[in-house]
Amino acid sequence: MLPPGRRLKTPDDDILSVKQSSVLVLLFPHEGQLCTCLTRRSNTMKHHPGQISFPGGMAEEGERSPEITALREANEEVGINPEKVEILGYLSSLFVEVSGFRIYPCLAWADEKPEFTTNSDEVEEIILFPIGNFAANEIINVTEVQTVTGILKVNYYPFEGNLIWGATAMIISELVEILKAYHSVTVK
Repeated sequence: MLPPGRRLKTPDDDILSVKQSSVLVLLFPHEGQLCTCLTRRSNTMKHHPGQISFPGGMAEEGERSPEITALREANEEVGINPEKVEILGYLSSLFVEVSGFRIYPCLAWADEKPEFTTNSDEVEEIILFPIGNFAANEIINVTEVQTVTGILKVNYYPFEGNLIWGATAMIISELVEILKAYHSVTVK
């Protein structure tokens, strides 16, 4: 799902200029499905405006771990109560070259769908994404998108009229592979 011409690894000579960030990949049951929360970023955001993402953002000074950043940002953006979330671990970190962010996806569980409240300064829309059903019926399409660096031909996940591409699609892709592997183990 990596856009062409982009890198996943931080170049060694740029290591000090990389901005650390985290996203919360929260799994929860909703209407008989395994879901996660995605957001459509506000068009006023400096980085990746209007794109589909997981709740998250840049680490603040003094935050000792990616999970602290992910929980704080998810609370600020969509009102997820950190006390109702169990951290499961991390998915693979990735580097977003165009914005200079290293993203740490923090995988977590909630026993029920959170009571979401949207911070309209950062989030235009909350998207409940049925990751369990999606994993069983994964669809990948290709399109061209306009970016700050020009037009890119990218792989994307279609969902309810949305294009899920870039870092968000890469994180979903890894999670889908984990869910598929888990399902094949539990079926036998």
